[in-house]
Amino acid sequence: MMHQNMTNSNIRPQVQRNRPEEEFNFYEILFKYLAYWPWFIACIILCLCCTFAYLRYCTPIYSTSAKILIKEQDSYRGKSITPTSDVMELATINLTSLFDNELEILKSKTLIKKAVSDLGLYITHSERRKFGYDIQLYKNSPIQVYMTPEEASKLPGGVELVMLYDGKELTATINYTNRKREFKTFESRFTEFPAVIATEVGVITLTPDSNYIPQETVELLAYIRNPQSTAASYRANMSISPTSKTTTIASITVNNAIPARGADFINSLVKVYNEDANDEKNEVALKTSEFIEERISIINSELRNTEDELATFKQRSGLTDLTSNAQMALQEKRHYEQQFAENATQLNLVQDLHNYLQDNNNVNEVIPSNIGLQDGNLKAIIDQYNKLIVERKRLLRTSTENNPAVVSIDLHIEAMRSSVQTSISSVLRGLKITQQNLQREVNRLADQISAAPEQEQEFMTIQRQQEIKATLYTLLLKKREENALTLAATASNGRIIEAPASGGPIAPRKQMFLVTALILGLGLPIGIIYLMGLLKYKIENRMDVEKITKTPIIGEVSSCAHILKDSNNSIVVRENQNSLMEETFRAIRTSLLFMLEKGQKVILVTSSIPQEGKSFVAANLAVSLAFLGKKTLIIGMDIRKPGLNKTFGFSTRSYGITNYLQNPDEINLSDMIMSSDISPNLHILPGGSVPPNPTELVARSIFDETIEQLKQQYDYIILDTAPIGLVTDTAIIAHVADIGVLVCRADYTPKAAYRNINNLQEEKIFSKLATLINDIDMNQRKNSYSYGYGRKYGYGYARKYGYGYGYGYGYEDENNNK
Repeated sequence: MMHQNMTNSNIRPQVQRNRPEEEFNFYEILFKYLAYWPWFIACIILCLCCTFAYLRYCTPIYSTSAKILIKEQDSYRGKSITPTSDVMELATINLTSLFDNELEILKSKTLIKKAVSDLGLYITHSERRKFGYDIQLYKNSPIQVYMTPEEASKLPGGVELVMLYDGKELTATINYTNRKREFKTFESRFTEFPAVIATEVGVITLTPDSNYIPQETVELLAYIRNPQSTAASYRANMSISPTSKTTTIASITVNNAIPARGADFINSLVKVYNEDANDEKNEVALKTSEFIEERISIINSELRNTEDELATFKQRSGLTDLTSNAQMALQEKRHYEQQFAENATQLNLVQDLHNYLQDNNNVNEVIPSNIGLQDGNLKAIIDQYNKLIVERKRLLRTSTENNPAVVSIDLHIEAMRSSVQTSISSVLRGLKITQQNLQREVNRLADQISAAPEQEQEFMTIQRQQEIKATLYTLLLKKREENALTLAATASNGRIIEAPASGGPIAPRKQMFLVTALILGLGLPIGIIYLMGLLKYKIENRMDVEKITKTPIIGEVSSCAHILKDSNNSIVVRENQNSLMEETFRAIRTSLLFMLEKGQKVILVTSSIPQEGKSFVAANLAVSLAFLGKKTLIIGMDIRKPGLNKTFGFSTRSYGITNYLQNPDEINLSDMIMSSDISPNLHILPGGSVPPNPTELVARSIFDETIEQLKQQYDYIILDTAPIGLVTDTAIIAHVADIGVLVCRADYTPKAAYRNINNLQEEKIFSKLATLINDIDMNQRKNSYSYGYGRKYGYGYARKYGYGYGYGYGYEDENNNK
């Protein structure tokens, strides 16, 4: 018999299997969150209030837009694209990217920095109002603060000025970081203006505006930033995009707190863009002008020397008339000498160009072209080379030398440079051959006039040099005027066709902020509640139990600490009373009797861990059955830690069932059973002394015989056993029970420990199994929707006493709590 009992009470495995699937229950989730409705209302109100306060004091941002037409003929910075353009010209231009390149130039930091510096946008002014609310000022600040862009560009950090100004006296506090990264601050007072403040990082000028004189003391703020960082900020808040794919019209949009400042920035940016484009277009003309001025200076000096030599010669000796033949020879010779002079002029110009091209300092510079070259082919090649140089410089403003477009144009430049050098060499050879031919003719004619006076020959030589210099000087003056006309005839590359205009504020978007506040007001409580749910590892209410197991729930016992605060026992069921606790245990009693079949009498009460209130439940269930008129016996089978003595107020636990099981032949079982003054139908068999071998003691056949004997005397037997999750005693004696009741305690029993109930079902440790939830706090919001009646009556036992295992219990009459 003992072996059979041990076999029937196999130790359960520790791993839970076949956990019931959790189904989605919308209403369960809804009521779970509705229980915290004050949280939602408070959070929504708080978020809306914060949003309204933010929108009230937040500086609005306005969008300022304008449209600019970028001229097609200027898209290549001075190079027109026409149907007659040759293949080489078209090869050097990416037609699909010209307009995009101009847009990138408009967005470049260099141009934006120039616009910011021209307008002084790196200095901001504002007026401080109440509650720390600042109003930005633009061109209407009573005090205008200024620092040169050059000094501001060297600032390691910003310079902050806090000023108090009443129209007569100014008190300024200056805060800045010097170049050693040391923070500095000092205060100055001024009564005379303009005022100058000298700091380690630069000179600051304070100038009052007579148009904006305050009537009372105002607090003004000024902040000086590095123009580079200010340009980056404006670039981040600016967008430039084409209006369509078929036009060269760009739309410029700037977001700024002050619409007038945004409009001025757009106008300044277009102005700087045009100036930059014109500078690039005029680069060839500027280089040519420098070359012409240099040559005029040299030729002027040489011509002055020749004229002085001619005057000295005429003063020193006089000249006679030549004979008619000599005169004709002289005229013919002069004709050749004139050609010789022109040839020498061209030779000098080409030789200068050759030297200019050989200079490594001029590798990526344009070649002067408008200097009087007569060779049209050479001039055309030089013009084509200069256009490639200008395009390369423009691309380098928005990219690096590794850019494919720059590498491609470098290849074209190298090929074109070689072509220019070849053409110059060819022209030089031709001019030298012509010079030799002219020299032979001059020598031939010189022989014819060899008889002329030596003085006349010297005179002719000097006069020839004078004519050469004078001709070259006149040519250079003419080319200088032509080049000046070229510089003055440049047109703007971009034109504003739609003036900057601003609409309403685009930020902050009030509707979006309000919707966000509402969503945040709902989301925060939901997130907090959800997080709280994830962090809770203990059973809280009926829903948690239903998610873990499908075992029938026979009841929920509420808790109310004030009922048992001054009590001395834990029996809360009274005869002929209709309070919440009596009705609760009547409902539990009814559920148990419904589950028990005819002839089944033994009810086992256990728990997963200690202090879940199993002894409290067992004792009050026994009392309830006794009040029903059933002869009831409650046995303390938690023999490792007997507690029925304290539950029913007995002073000793020396004698009980353990004493009988150890020596059944010498001890009378009836002598161990105690009567109760609560009801004549209630009897108690305490656990007795703690045995040294509790597991072996309950596994003996005498225990089964004892239960069978007691079943003949009592209508119902309730076994108050040890926690089944800790020791094997309960699993061993489970076969004698007709039904097992597993008690769990709200906000105390770990879910992991309670899941063992599924193993008990699978292994059929009990023929029937039910569960009961103890210590449900109806005052908690999370339980109010599931147990609405609990808040009305407010009865229960105090979980603060930790029912079971020797803790004190008490009872307080219902009438004392009204």
